[in-house]
Amino acid sequence: MFLKQFTRLLKPSTLVAFTEPLKRLPALAAVPASRWNNSPAFALNGHHRWNSSSAVVPLADKSTAEAINKQLETGTEGRLFAVVQLCGKQFKITTGDIIVVEGYWPPENGDRLRLDKVLLAGGSDFSLIGRPLLAPGLVDVQATIVEKTLSHTRTHFRKKRRKQYMRINFYRNQQTMIRINSIEITRKLAESGAPEATGDRFF
Repeated sequence: MFLKQFTRLLKPSTLVAFTEPLKRLPALAAVPASRWNNSPAFALNGHHRWNSSSAVVPLADKSTAEAINKQLETGTEGRLFAVVQLCGKQFKITTGDIIVVEGYWPPENGDRLRLDKVLLAGGSDFSLIGRPLLAPGLVDVQATIVEKTLSHTRTHFRKKRRKQYMRINFYRNQQTMIRINSIEITRKLAESGAPEATGDRFF
């Protein structure tokens, strides 16, 4: 029963009924008709198919960039937050937070760090999303190593039934506690929708 209903949805006439409202969207108004007709991504038995890659909207128009720049100049952006990658994990942070990094990490107590791998940053009314990272130098995240210690004692228990095999191991992992001192957006945003030049990146 379900397959019969599903095959009716895949008929060309039904697909056209689905794509007609999509053609009226503002994002697709600037797409020329030749692109719809000639592109193999849209051709399906002479009918058109929706493809999200053809309707890429600019990252930010001029008015949006100006509004964000104005907030940054007047200091009304609110409390900034960021998502950073550190030791293979992602942390959502804001000023004053303390995060814990598991495992061995070379920095010592009191060392000051600048976290470069910023995936996302934002304030009360806006968010800057990297692809995958924001442009180097756009967001400055300063941190300090607070403490290097060991985690609480954890138990690793293994047992094989009917084999007289049972092992209990206790272990503690190394931990590094980091305090986030400040999060700042250091320069104005580009007023064009094109992404900024990123230069070298470290992953």
